[in-house]
Amino acid sequence: MTLVCIIRYQIDPFQRDEFKQYAEEWGRIIPRCGGHLVGYFLPHEGTNDIAWGLIAFDTLASYEKYRARLKNDPEGRENFNRAQAKRLILREERNFVEVVDGTFGIPAT
Repeated sequence: MTLVCIIRYQIDPFQRDEFKQYAEEWGRIIPRCGGHLVGYFLPHEGTNDIAWGLIAFDTLASYEKYRARLKNDPEGRENFNRAQAKRLILREERNFVEVVDGTFGIPAT
């Protein structure tokens, strides 16, 4: 993995449990479509309306292939549509960061 898409969500804090279910659905969908799901993260303490999703890819080209697969995935479309209908996500930002070699996935000693 050399590229990580970091998705910052501003969520409706009163629909936290609904967003959690939305995120859990991606646990099956994202890997099937070619993304390496690092994880989804909900607010715990502090700001109550910011959540994160991190998905890793080998290249930008593999991200583009993933996006194409995702758009054609019935379960993925259903998850997007449910989130829109329930207005779970108020705002979404995507940033792509490059992994610094020797710093990712190193276990604690």
